[in-house]
Amino acid sequence: MVLQVTTANNVKVYTVSGGLGSRSIPDWLVRQKKKALKKDFDFRTRVELIQDFEFPEASNRLKTTRDGKFVVATGTYKPQMRVFEFADMSMKFERHTDAETLNFEILSDDWTKQALLQNDRSVELHAQGGIHYRTRIPKFGRDLAYHFPSCDLMVSASGSEVYRLNLDQGRFLNSIQTDSEEGVNCIEINPAHQLFGMGTAKGTVELWDPRSKSRVGLLSQLDVPAQFGRDDNTALEVSALKFRDDGLTMGVGTTTGHTLLYDLRSTVPTIVKDHQYGFPIKTIHFHKGSPGANDSETGGDKVIVADCKIVKIWDRSSGKHFTSIEPETDINDVTTVEDSGLILTANEGIQMGSYFIPQLGPAPRWASFLENITEEMEENPNRDIYDEYKFITRKELTALGLEHLMGTNVLKAYMHGFFVDLRLYEKARLIANPFAYEDYRERAVKDKIEKERGSRIRAVKQLPSVNKQLAKQLMAEQKSGSGKKKPDVLADNRFSDLFADPDFEVDEKSKEFQLLHPSVKQNRHHRSDDEESDDEVVQQEEDTVMDEDSGSESEEDIVTKIRKERGLEVRDRKQTSTSIRTGSGQKKRGPEMRMGTMGGRMTSKSEGKKSFGSRLQSDDNRRKNEGHKMSRTAMGGMEMSFTPQSGKSKNSKGDDKNKNKNKRRA
Repeated sequence: MVLQVTTANNVKVYTVSGGLGSRSIPDWLVRQKKKALKKDFDFRTRVELIQDFEFPEASNRLKTTRDGKFVVATGTYKPQMRVFEFADMSMKFERHTDAETLNFEILSDDWTKQALLQNDRSVELHAQGGIHYRTRIPKFGRDLAYHFPSCDLMVSASGSEVYRLNLDQGRFLNSIQTDSEEGVNCIEINPAHQLFGMGTAKGTVELWDPRSKSRVGLLSQLDVPAQFGRDDNTALEVSALKFRDDGLTMGVGTTTGHTLLYDLRSTVPTIVKDHQYGFPIKTIHFHKGSPGANDSETGGDKVIVADCKIVKIWDRSSGKHFTSIEPETDINDVTTVEDSGLILTANEGIQMGSYFIPQLGPAPRWASFLENITEEMEENPNRDIYDEYKFITRKELTALGLEHLMGTNVLKAYMHGFFVDLRLYEKARLIANPFAYEDYRERAVKDKIEKERGSRIRAVKQLPSVNKQLAKQLMAEQKSGSGKKKPDVLADNRFSDLFADPDFEVDEKSKEFQLLHPSVKQNRHHRSDDEESDDEVVQQEEDTVMDEDSGSESEEDIVTKIRKERGLEVRDRKQTSTSIRTGSGQKKRGPEMRMGTMGGRMTSKSEGKKSFGSRLQSDDNRRKNEGHKMSRTAMGGMEMSFTPQSGKSKNSKGDDKNKNKNKRRA
């Protein structure tokens, strides 16, 4: 069994009857076309919640009995009343009337006693055996309600009077006189304290006390804000009225499609809702949520409001939309089966509608199988017929190489393309492009890498074209600022020309700038000194390399490695690039005079700046290490060579030192 499912606001609504997936067919037609109906998918998967739950043409009103065992409905054509029993899930009986029924009221706890208001100004009283009594009222009736404590049947009509027919005494009592000459559209009795509520065509709500038969309240101005489409020129009438069981909440429906919730202690509405259709509100119902459910999305008290096009369900406390039901035919009446999730509708179609909403409430006892069906549908969701087909255009058909199938049963022409079986489409796509998955995987990997790169990118503020150094300084000061917030000079319009107009560019080479900013000049001097010290280090390393064996390739590798670690090669490249860029701006170095030693070795540039004592000391060290050499081989080994010295020379040197000490003491 499959039920038609609609999802509004992520709430599933199952259409049990009254939709495309569920229809009723007479038994004689089933017997006549038995073979043809075997192939009818809708007929084979139908669900009949209540057998013959329909009328020949349309249904007008339906209500459930207070004992919760029966549902009574009226419809046409011919005008009739039908009673359905929930235990048997079928129709109990039907009863025809002389005129069409506008509204009816169930007088007993079961179906045995009813009062019917008909469109020919007559009121019929029905008992278990049939019609009991028939009477007429002076004007055409619009609505009726029954007051149980006093046995008064209240009938509102097109005039200003509300007629009172006492069923205990069997006579009409003094009618209630209202201020609305246009008529009273609806009448409702509060179940808590029996207060009479009357919605008039004048756009007012009158509240009457049943004990004193006097008016105790008047809601003269229905406050519908302009943001809900309310226009002062439009005529506003009260079309529906309903009291909640708590005795304080009242729902008012208007002919402009607005629903207002009032607290009887205030004239200001607590919630205003618009149906967006502009049709009069038909019915209002207060639905108690599931016990223990306080969340407005899954439980809590709801308000069920219906006009002729749609049934909207929303939360009573917050006004948040819960879900909606939109049948194919116009709605005449709506009722709920106790406080369950089953909603019944009377509409302008042959079959009356029944809708089950699991999130609104559980299924009734007599229809507990609905929960099993919905659970099975959740586990095995049915696929739509179009899920098995793929729509492709003529261009895609050519790319897949399926042009030869045009005109066959394989392709179903539709609009600007064709419907093709999904399995055939998958096979043809694999044949036409066997590397589609690899291409998709590469694209997915590239997209993922690009997203990761984008997350690492940080916004960098671009420097202006003029006064870049000043802009850098201001940005640094703003970043490293203390607790006080400094103004952003770069974003200030007053200083925009300072960083855009070349006439305002700061000349750092001018004397005025150097006098005002001597620290900039000192920094430049420090930079030049550092460069000279780097040159000295490079020259010293070159001298040590000249002393060692220059023929070995291993020593050159060590030198380049050391230079790379210290970053000297990068400095050399920068210096060469700046010298090429500046060209003639730099001074060329002239020939330098260097002194040679007795061994023929040239002195370095740094030795010329050293003192006489330091040069003697370095000369002694060089003599001590003379003959000693250490080098590395290409295979990573190490070679050492040294000149052995006799111990006599060391002793003699020691004696010479002692003699010199003795001479100093003397």
